[in-house]
Amino acid sequence: MIGPNLSEWAIGRRSLVIYFMIVALVAGAFAFVKLGRNEDPAFTVRTMVVSAIWPGATIEETLQQVTERLERTLQETPHFDRIRSYTVPGQATIFVELSGATPPAAVADTWLRVRNRVADIRHTLPQGVLGPFFIDDFGDTFGIIYGFTADGFTQRELRDYVEDARSRLLLVPDVSKIEILGAQDERIFIEFSSERLAGLGLNRAALIQALQAQNLVRPAGMVENDTERPAVRVSGAFETEQDIRNVNFVVGDRVFRLGDIAEVRRATADPPQPMFRVNGKPAIGLAISMRESGDILALGRNITAAMDRIRADLPIGIEPVLVADQAVTVDEAITDFTDSLWQAILIIMAASFVALGVRAGSVVALSIPLTLAIVFPLMSVFGIDLQRISLGALIIALTLLVDDAMTTIDAMIRRLAAGDSKPKAATFAYSSLASSMLIGTLVTIAGFVPIGFAASGAGEYTFSIFAVVGIALIVSWFVAVIFAPLLGMAILKAPKPGASTEPEKPGPILRGYTRFLTMAMRAKWITIGFTVAMFVVAVFAMQFVPRQFFPSSDRTELLVEVTLPQNASIFASEQLATRLDAALAQDPDVERWSTYIGRGAIRFYLPLNVQLALPFFTQAVVVAKDLPARERLHRRLETLLAEQFPSAVSRVYPLELGPPVGWPVQYRVNGPDIERVRAIAQDVAKLMAETPGTRHVHFDWMEPARQLRVQIDQDEARRLGLSSAQVAAAINAAVTGTTITQLRDDIYLIDVVARATAEERLSLDTLRSLQVSLPGGRTVPLSQLATFEHGQEFPLIWRRNRVPTLTVRADVNPGVLPDTAVAALQPRIDALNATLERPYRVDLGGIAEESAESQASVIAVVPMMLVLMCTLLMLQLGSFRRLGLVLALLPLGIIGVVLSLLIFQRPLGFVAILGILALLGMIAKNAIILIIQIETDRESGLGVRDAVVAAASSRLRPMLLTAVSTVLGLIPIAPTVFWGPMAFAIMGGLMVATLLTLVFLPTLYVTVFDRKPAKAAAPAA
Repeated sequence: MIGPNLSEWAIGRRSLVIYFMIVALVAGAFAFVKLGRNEDPAFTVRTMVVSAIWPGATIEETLQQVTERLERTLQETPHFDRIRSYTVPGQATIFVELSGATPPAAVADTWLRVRNRVADIRHTLPQGVLGPFFIDDFGDTFGIIYGFTADGFTQRELRDYVEDARSRLLLVPDVSKIEILGAQDERIFIEFSSERLAGLGLNRAALIQALQAQNLVRPAGMVENDTERPAVRVSGAFETEQDIRNVNFVVGDRVFRLGDIAEVRRATADPPQPMFRVNGKPAIGLAISMRESGDILALGRNITAAMDRIRADLPIGIEPVLVADQAVTVDEAITDFTDSLWQAILIIMAASFVALGVRAGSVVALSIPLTLAIVFPLMSVFGIDLQRISLGALIIALTLLVDDAMTTIDAMIRRLAAGDSKPKAATFAYSSLASSMLIGTLVTIAGFVPIGFAASGAGEYTFSIFAVVGIALIVSWFVAVIFAPLLGMAILKAPKPGASTEPEKPGPILRGYTRFLTMAMRAKWITIGFTVAMFVVAVFAMQFVPRQFFPSSDRTELLVEVTLPQNASIFASEQLATRLDAALAQDPDVERWSTYIGRGAIRFYLPLNVQLALPFFTQAVVVAKDLPARERLHRRLETLLAEQFPSAVSRVYPLELGPPVGWPVQYRVNGPDIERVRAIAQDVAKLMAETPGTRHVHFDWMEPARQLRVQIDQDEARRLGLSSAQVAAAINAAVTGTTITQLRDDIYLIDVVARATAEERLSLDTLRSLQVSLPGGRTVPLSQLATFEHGQEFPLIWRRNRVPTLTVRADVNPGVLPDTAVAALQPRIDALNATLERPYRVDLGGIAEESAESQASVIAVVPMMLVLMCTLLMLQLGSFRRLGLVLALLPLGIIGVVLSLLIFQRPLGFVAILGILALLGMIAKNAIILIIQIETDRESGLGVRDAVVAAASSRLRPMLLTAVSTVLGLIPIAPTVFWGPMAFAIMGGLMVATLLTLVFLPTLYVTVFDRKPAKAAAPAA
């Protein structure tokens, strides 16, 4: 017994305990209503984006002078894991990733240190570098998205209404931030004809300087007198594009109006910024993010109400369209899981009634809501919302938490049948079984320790399994020893006075079990050998169980990614998106869709693999009408993309569960020389293409792009009074345009861009005749001081830990799991690696790498789990031989796991592995209670074999009832894509392990402790 008898204490204070029960039920109901709702558990994205811009630099200059300098500093970051960088000419983008073991509370402080370290070396960057810039909210989720379309309104008019809607939505409770999608910034373009300016004898540089001087905001002073302080304001700042047209220039004795010598017009950015479309129509989107620990369902209701008010104020022609609504998705998911929870409760209650009878079953059934009523407030205290993981954990816990209550009531029934009074029978379980029940409960919780302490993104994602199950099991023990005895006294009936106290004769099931167990113990070596053989077969058969990291989501969305050649412009991506939108508009299985051109979808779903903003990339989020429609649409879209966009790399796939990974099969080629890395990558791609089950093999970067090189004759340039910088500025102003000033319009700052006319700007041939202004006011054609030649350079280069890295990626065929393809490919990759000179190597990436890292983080905690289990077992058993019996039983559950997964064709994924580890605790708990019962019966005077048979017979009903309740309770989540593999693993493993606990463990106990010749054991009373 542990400390004072809590059951006796509860019986002595019935009114107080009943009061606590009422308070618990009321608090539990209130907490359940108030608990936050979400789709997935929050997990920390330990990635920061650091970027810097160096206009005009080549990719080599950017790599060596910007990327390299920043990476050297960023590698000194605390908790550093790895660094990835993406470099294009003139821009470096670096991803700093922290290790999975970084505590979430330390992430914000680490990002602050990153900012400080980079600030310390900013002065070492080349002159002209803009930034560095930081994004440390990379993991924010924008679960609610609205797209605003317009008919008959300009882009600016639409944006004004969207900005007003954003301001109003920011006032809605629980809104954290709102991002604007697809908005095109306005520009005022001043387009000169170089030939015309030269003919008029005008100097472009002088015109630009005059415009800049007029539009500057400068203080004109303040008049101080005895009574007031009036400010002095100078007019002249530009307010509209007409003000710019009206600017006059004096050249000699002539006056020119800017509008007469150049075209001044207001338009959107050219080339356009990343675009956003809703159902094929250009739109501006509002992506809404919820504050941490908010209730997405409440947020959804509040946003809907606010949007109804906003919609009523919008003019006809502007229509807000709901693009993504996580609140609806979460509501449906929570409803489905809650239904599964109630189904599991009813199933376990029914099993209790059938196995124990109405009265005893009622006590066990009442312990379920009492336990959950205490669990819900504790979940609220520890900040655990109702989401996919915690609800599944509640169902798993539900199947386990009745075990202690069943043990208590079974012991009470037996003592009442033996003639004990109700108070004595009610306190018997605590005095005889409380310690073994508690140790068993703690051992069960220890089985979940690897889930709770796995230092990885997947471990953090599934942490609430450990938290919820641990809380529920501890609470269930207290309910079993405090509330259940009191309920038993009120509900159970004692035998009538004068009734026989002799034990009832065993039924046919018990008699059959006793005979079978006796035979097994007699043929103990056959029993042990058969069990070991089954274990060996199961280990061998495990290779035939398919592997999977996390399954795809069962949401109806499909992601469509199309990547053009990396030198493609955003205009090419826009044309592609137009054709894709036209196809989607005709598909009957499409409910709605949104298209992101020049960027990937914003993180509307926490595990989304967010893509960079790249002009050659397009991503569409397509919502099918239902899951069968999603599958039909998936096949049609793959065919469409293959036929209509053969030169593009495309992929169609559902949303993923678990940490984001990207392409299923990935191998990284690393090495210092880019040309050698490209050659090795070609070999890897060939091996991947030859592997059955893979398709769409491609590279994340590979082919160089065309480049026009302007070779300046330095002697001629100096003779004319020009430098290379002045020539480059003149070319940039003509081709791309130069921002010369800004027009301040309401809340917007509109860049004023000077550039050449379209005819001169878009032709490489006219570049030769570009007029370059000389210091004296004259102009000369560019061809007089420069020659032109075509070359090549890489449009982008990826690096990993400061080493050039080229990733070869591929998808898998329908029905093929990524682990299967990797298993077939890995031996050939290993052979290739063996032939490579150092430091070149090919590393595994993608799902297989993330799965291996996540499993390694779990396995790293297994020794701690085993130490905890062994410590608890030794505290209870006090013997190495008894400890050895339990440890010998633990791995045998794998027999049922493999059998179940093979029969039902379920993959062995990360969640299933967590279920197998949790199964160890369940098996150990049953073994502890049985061994303690055997020892108790031996202490009462029975021989070893008689004690074994008696104890096993007495534990038969509660153990089978617990196992059956667990199996039946898991049925509601068994069909789900996420929990199904774990459910089947536990169901099969626990049933087989329970049978082995009732047969193999007694046989092993007799083998270890009984050295006498076998003889017939007396039938169990």
